[in-house]
Amino acid sequence: MSIFREYDIRGIVPGELNEESVTKIGFALAGKIDGEYVAVGYDARTHSPELFGYLAAGLNAGGKTVLAMGLVPTPVNYFANYQEFKVNAGGGEGPLEDDWVTPSASVMITGSHNPIEYNGFKITVTKAPFFGEQIYALGDEVAAMELPPKSEAKIIEIDVKARYIDYMVEQFSHLKGMKEKIVYDCGNGAAGVIVPEIFACLELDAGGLYVEPDGTFPNHHPDPSIEVNLSDVKSALEAEGDVAIAYDGDADRVVVLTRKRKINGDQMALLFSMGMNYPTVIGDVKCSQVMFDTLKARGATAVMYKTGHSNLKAKIKELDADLACEMNGHFFFNDRYFGYDDAIYATLRMLELVQAGIDLDEELDRLPRVFSTEEIQVETTEQEKFPLMAKLGEMLQHPPADFPAIREIITVDGVRVIFENGWGLVRASNTTPVLVTRFESPDLEDAKRYEKALNDLIAEARAAL
Repeated sequence: MSIFREYDIRGIVPGELNEESVTKIGFALAGKIDGEYVAVGYDARTHSPELFGYLAAGLNAGGKTVLAMGLVPTPVNYFANYQEFKVNAGGGEGPLEDDWVTPSASVMITGSHNPIEYNGFKITVTKAPFFGEQIYALGDEVAAMELPPKSEAKIIEIDVKARYIDYMVEQFSHLKGMKEKIVYDCGNGAAGVIVPEIFACLELDAGGLYVEPDGTFPNHHPDPSIEVNLSDVKSALEAEGDVAIAYDGDADRVVVLTRKRKINGDQMALLFSMGMNYPTVIGDVKCSQVMFDTLKARGATAVMYKTGHSNLKAKIKELDADLACEMNGHFFFNDRYFGYDDAIYATLRMLELVQAGIDLDEELDRLPRVFSTEEIQVETTEQEKFPLMAKLGEMLQHPPADFPAIREIITVDGVRVIFENGWGLVRASNTTPVLVTRFESPDLEDAKRYEKALNDLIAEARAAL
């Protein structure tokens, strides 16, 4: 049951994700989908094609026809939900049958930035994320069921990559002729099957690192939020670039770098919002207070919400917001786009700003200076993390006498404690057995003080369990 997570399904191959479990997942999922067609793609991991076969068998047994898109980035999988495909009687995409179909759901087989033994499923049903209680209920059903009988294979190959590339080239044709030199790192992930071709079609001056998909990730781990994984693209930027881009394994997260800095997710959101008129922007609870305050000062509406790509996809639709962001590099554009997280689309929106003459460093240098920690993980267990958070929340209602003065406690996701001169966050990770903390203040000593105070209270809460 541990593979059924808040945002998606994720586990180790073959110990947790194998023929039996994945076939059952496909069969159970088929019962949650109205309509016949389910679009399925996979990332560059070595076991992804094998898992595709098991999942397709389960979906077929549940009465669904699989639209197979092959190796694609996650945002291309999402894109398929907004397209029509002409299928023919021969079991393919083409002109022999006047039957246009739209997927009722999509499944992306991906381990994202996890270690190479991991894989998983990101599920979209009727253009909405399938997550939270839906996934947990699916897990209960899978745990109780027998392996379904095999049925006739119903798989139709579709070319979503070409359609996605054509769409991006059309939408961003004005980028042709950009003079700036771009360097980018696909990390041997799925971005490599899309990004080089888009850049070539737009005639951009771009040089790529590790563009060949390789699920063993021989050059570095595909997680650009970790500093060591950026060393090669930083070197390329220093040698010959004006701006650098780095993608995670399935290209739904992106990091942008200048020669001066790695631009944080909340800072990127502020840059993106410059091209929007009085937007509504959602940021996860890990985002800097500078982002929320700056947006409000510009006349925008700033909303703080839960961490997690599924949570933010649902919230942006609920509010009809223009943009949502996560600190770790997920960006969701509802302005001129479909509202899901797409690192490739975000790249092109950033290049628009550069082409328009916006100096990224100059804009960010104008922001108030604060001292912020990276995400700091506090080790715990799956069984302890939520009771520990509940105990911590209880203790914050009556903190120790020497605890820094609290102005407000925000509980949208964990506890974000607003102090007199900064804030501290503690939340339980929905994907790993850790508490995630982050601290910020205009004063370095205050940031350290808030960090120590909350860490001491976590230790007291743990001892009290």
